[in-house]
Amino acid sequence: MGVSWEDVVAYALRLPVVEESTSYGTPSLKVAGKLMGRLRTEDDGGFALKCSATDKEALVGGDDPAYYTTSHYDGSNYVLVRLELVDPDELFELVHDAWHIAAPAKLRASHPR
Repeated sequence: MGVSWEDVVAYALRLPVVEESTSYGTPSLKVAGKLMGRLRTEDDGGFALKCSATDKEALVGGDDPAYYTTSHYDGSNYVLVRLELVDPDELFELVHDAWHIAAPAKLRASHPR
């Protein structure tokens, strides 16, 4: 299990209007200029990925050590992901969900799930 940042980028770039960018000086993925997620360079690392509050609660509250949060991300709709531990299929589904959350409404309407 596990994926690399390059794997995440390669998957995300197949989604409409996604680009590699930076956020807070770290590598990130954006859709139409809106942040989907960023690779954290903090000591605990991880990939901060936009998600629904319901998904975050389920992922962080579950048994999978790939998902966690920090006090900084408490109350925000971002889940932190340990890329080296995550199931690739599950992560790519979450990246796809992040696209739908972050994309402008008109873009989402033209690319339904």
